[in-house]
Amino acid sequence: MELLKELLLVSGRIVTIFPLLLAIALFMGKRSVGELPVFDFLVVIALGAVVGADIADPKIEHIHTAVGIILIGLLQRVVSVWAIKSRTFGKWITFEPTVVVSDGTLLVKNMRKVRYSTDNILQMLREKDIFHLNDVELAILEANGKLSVYKKPLKATVTLADMGLPEPPKGIAYIEGAVSEKVLSYLHKDEAWLEDQLQAKGIQKEDIFYASIDDNLELHISQTSSGPIPPIEH
Repeated sequence: MELLKELLLVSGRIVTIFPLLLAIALFMGKRSVGELPVFDFLVVIALGAVVGADIADPKIEHIHTAVGIILIGLLQRVVSVWAIKSRTFGKWITFEPTVVVSDGTLLVKNMRKVRYSTDNILQMLREKDIFHLNDVELAILEANGKLSVYKKPLKATVTLADMGLPEPPKGIAYIEGAVSEKVLSYLHKDEAWLEDQLQAKGIQKEDIFYASIDDNLELHISQTSSGPIPPIEH
């Protein structure tokens, strides 16, 4: 009889706790259920541990579990908002993208930093149907562990331009948050050139939320208080 009572209690907890868990997941947003950043991954583990303990052990106070789930959801929401507002804080709680291949050459120093072997990188390239390093212009290991690859023009997939159709602007995002000297150096430009481009648009650096430069040296900017600004044509 006591066993039946405990089984009914567990069943009741499952029925009541999962709607709460679903509500918290929806509250936390898409960020928490997509390709997980490190902090969100830890949040998911914590939620699983709290819910699992509550369901498996009838002796645990059910209300404590509910409060714990709500507080974990609120913490994730606060941290995610703070990470968006503060670039520095965002870098503290996750991994930064790392360039591992440049112009067909493996960047051994960067690979050692992220503790990826040559076999790891080659496997990830093969998963993208790339079997030769020389086909790669740039490969970036993203914060979620995925590899983003930019092929050399001659090795790229057939484009709209190849078929004689209008082609949208192309390029790679190079600048985000603070000015990146490495990026400007890669493009053979300096900060003075960037200042000139911003001045031409009447934009102050402190008003920039996100900026990128493509291979055609077109500058694309999103300000903190308005929509995106049309690119500067060259």
